[in-house]
Amino acid sequence: MDKRKKQQRYQRLYKQIQDLILKNSNNPLSNMATINAVLYHKMDYFFWCGFYLLQDGKLQVGPYQGSLACINLPSGTGVCQAAIVQQKTLVVEDVETFPGHIACDSRSKSEVVIPVYDKENKMIGVLDVDSKEHNSFDEVDAQELEKIVRLVYHPEG
Repeated sequence: MDKRKKQQRYQRLYKQIQDLILKNSNNPLSNMATINAVLYHKMDYFFWCGFYLLQDGKLQVGPYQGSLACINLPSGTGVCQAAIVQQKTLVVEDVETFPGHIACDSRSKSEVVIPVYDKENKMIGVLDVDSKEHNSFDEVDAQELEKIVRLVYHPEG
């Protein structure tokens, strides 16, 4: 999908997710579940889509869509932990080249991870999206998913 079409699709999905959350939810976990369901079913290259939440110093799986997830992600290893430590979105074109990558599902080939911040701007976890293909994610995915993730705690936009 070319970048312009991808951006337009994300903009439509943002509006759809925002409308669903504003009309129906006042709960961040429900918002996460809604975001996962819409993205997983509307973006054909999303193989796995879910949130990992910081709990007692480690990342534990939260709402997700896709194959069975790792329940706990060990500290100091993997793309999700790297996004937490670096406090930034990470796009990984080939997960096999990422030092310490954690393979919850060996079919995953590329990944994008977006930090999630609560209303007090405290990082509480990440959105993790995997694809079965290499090089599935780019700066459009990163930027648009960052906007969508903000809807978890800021549905008004």
